[in-house]
Amino acid sequence: MSDPLPELRASDADREQTAERLRRAAGEGRLTVEELEERLHAVYEARTHAELAPLVADVPEDPSAAHASRVPVRRGEGGSRWVISVLGGSDRTGHWRLARRCSVINVMGGSDIDLNDVELADDHVELFVFSLMGGAEVHVPDGLNVEVSELALLGGNAVELGLARPDPGGPVLRIRMLSIMGGSDVKRGRKLTRAERKAARRAERGG
Repeated sequence: MSDPLPELRASDADREQTAERLRRAAGEGRLTVEELEERLHAVYEARTHAELAPLVADVPEDPSAAHASRVPVRRGEGGSRWVISVLGGSDRTGHWRLARRCSVINVMGGSDIDLNDVELADDHVELFVFSLMGGAEVHVPDGLNVEVSELALLGGNAVELGLARPDPGGPVLRIRMLSIMGGSDVKRGRKLTRAERKAARRAERGG
């Protein structure tokens, strides 16, 4: 008898999709806050698809998930062209419009740039992130094509994108990062809430 096939390993995107389904169920009142936190802990601890499946077996899928549209594009002028943080911080979250070219400037400060609900001003947009003794955290949607070029001097940048072009033919975001005595991160998915970060840390510690 041949050995059984190994279980399919779960990716970060798989865990985030499962977590999003649980958050949606909690928002609909199907899970209590305690149940949500307990299951999120298990999600971020899971290593295989077989471990993820039972966590959402009793909550419905989003009926629109299979028909989710790509990142919206409304061609034209307008949109945010600057995000500036000097000796402080800036957050851009929720629904907002990103201009064809946008510069994020961090000087002894930091920025949180959440693009998960953004509208793009063109099919190809550019985000320039400059950090001097500071940094930015950029969160991009799962389905957005992203190209990154980066340079760090006396610092470091981190890019965790997985598949760079998940939407062939879709819009493209080009990110250019320059960090001096600082660093910026680019990640896919939404930024974790405080409760989710707590669950993730517990999972990493194995308890």
